[in-house]
Amino acid sequence: MIDIQLTGLVKEFEVGKRILDGFSLQVEEGERVGLLGKNGAGKTTVFRILTGQVSEDEGTVSVAPGKRLGLISQIPVYPEGYTVRDVLDTAFERLHDMEAELNELAAKMGEGHDSEVLARYDKLTAAFEAGGGYDTETRLNKVCNGLAIDADMRERQFADLSGGEKTRINLARLILEDTDILLLDEPTNHLDLNATEWLEGYLDRFKGTVIAISHDRWFLDRVVKRVAEIVDGKAELYSGNYSFFVEEKERRYQERLRQYEKEQAKIAQLENAAENLRLWAFKGMDKTYKRAKSMEKRIERLRTTDRPTKEKKLTVRFGEKEFHGDEAMVVTDLAKSFGERTLFSHIDLEVAGGERIALLGDNGTGKSTFLKILMEEEAPDSGSVYFGPSIRIGYLPQIIRFDRPDRNLVDTMLWAQNCSTQEARDRLAAFKFRGEDVFKPVSALSGGEQSRLRLCMLMDHRINLLILDEPTNHLDIDSREWIEEAVEEYSGNLLFVSHDRYFIEKFADRIWMLEDGKISDFRGSYTEFRAFRERQEQLKNAKTAPEPDRPREDRPKRPGGTKELEKQVRAAERAVEKAEIRLDEISGEMDEAASDYLKLQELYEERGRLEDELAHLYAEWEKLAAELEEAKG
Repeated sequence: MIDIQLTGLVKEFEVGKRILDGFSLQVEEGERVGLLGKNGAGKTTVFRILTGQVSEDEGTVSVAPGKRLGLISQIPVYPEGYTVRDVLDTAFERLHDMEAELNELAAKMGEGHDSEVLARYDKLTAAFEAGGGYDTETRLNKVCNGLAIDADMRERQFADLSGGEKTRINLARLILEDTDILLLDEPTNHLDLNATEWLEGYLDRFKGTVIAISHDRWFLDRVVKRVAEIVDGKAELYSGNYSFFVEEKERRYQERLRQYEKEQAKIAQLENAAENLRLWAFKGMDKTYKRAKSMEKRIERLRTTDRPTKEKKLTVRFGEKEFHGDEAMVVTDLAKSFGERTLFSHIDLEVAGGERIALLGDNGTGKSTFLKILMEEEAPDSGSVYFGPSIRIGYLPQIIRFDRPDRNLVDTMLWAQNCSTQEARDRLAAFKFRGEDVFKPVSALSGGEQSRLRLCMLMDHRINLLILDEPTNHLDIDSREWIEEAVEEYSGNLLFVSHDRYFIEKFADRIWMLEDGKISDFRGSYTEFRAFRERQEQLKNAKTAPEPDRPREDRPKRPGGTKELEKQVRAAERAVEKAEIRLDEISGEMDEAASDYLKLQELYEERGRLEDELAHLYAEWEKLAAELEEAKG
């Protein structure tokens, strides 16, 4: 069954500038579609047309009858005084109305017997139960726990929340409404890693249809099964997740480039032949003149193909200062509180040269504050931070500020970088600020553009410790990949805060997890860190699993005595060791297959199976070891 049918959509907001120019997309029931495109390509316009916020200039829009659409970026206006709990309760309005009618019917039934009232009551009771009327509190708590909406937040005034918090509450409301078709516009922008992973799990179980606009590539890989990219106002379709899209898009580009080069070679051949025919025509051969004209028309038809293009790669790199010494940074007994709330305490860390560290943690745990202490923008309550004598820091904060936002881009570069006008324009051009854009005031730039300008200025400095706070926030996928090119070529120390798991996986070889006021230190990639945490959780669950409490003498004896138990413990140890060795081998194979998407997927699947098996083996080994110890005692 088709849930959404968009055919030949045309939309322009300025005369002659079409955002959508023949956009067509068909979405089947239950599909997961990623809607991609550069900023300004028309992604949000498609959503606004679907929800009726704007109307199309041409084309047709069809949504399956009876299907309810929910748009996450659309935050309704609620009455004054509404708390977060009140907003979440609006998801159950239909059930509340049914409950009110049931109460009225029950009162009527108490006054006397009426078969029609009784029939209506029975029918409404069944509908109320089927709609989850008796489980609303349980559902609300599950969704709120997953999206980190605690009891205190539920009592706050909705109007007092930040834009990100309102978006999170609206997402929870849409989920609770059990909408048939979810339109998600950057759903992970204001979610921490735990909440994002919870959302991915929810969408995996969701039975309805999902169309997602997102710059979170990991999220797209986990959630979507098909990609529609908006290019020049039209949809280019790809039957796979984001990683497949990247690979297939490059294949299509190379195919178009080969076809273009083949046509150009054919044009050159035909032009040479036409020139010879014209020469013969001058010698009185009339038929060759007609053939030459015919050939020229054929050449013109071939010339209609434009050379395929794609984004140019970054041509500038960070200026780097050589690192000397054993320690790049030492943090000793660091602590920071705000009022009665302790962010962290007793933090001790050491960083050697060349390490790349991701600082992770839920929103509000103090990650940005930790970086600000390193940059001496905040003072710690106690403890100290030491940097090696050769360390030179480059810092990209989460919120970019400029001393003079009224200055244009060229003047900003001239004042900050002490360079010539031509040098300023050349460097700005390398960072995609070209033409009249360089004369815009800095205040007119978007958040992503301001990050790009700050990075442009930062690259002029010779540094060996780069500190980034949410470097990919507000950036589209092209800009994220573009910044990754710059970071990839940089070989010095890197410390960054990010919720972009694609970025974390690509660059981190060490993970600092800030939680419960402490920083746990894990040496390895993000994928290895997640696997480690999952194993810890499985072992914890296995240890805390309740066992029947019965007297020792009533427990069944294991046949074979202690010798048989010792044999089984050794076998379990060998099985664990074998699985651990294979896990290490897979990590190496994944590094080698980094550019081979299909092989990488196979390795991910094998590792997942092996981690599940290892958790079972650990539990079995612990159980056997405990039995052996008891038998010997």
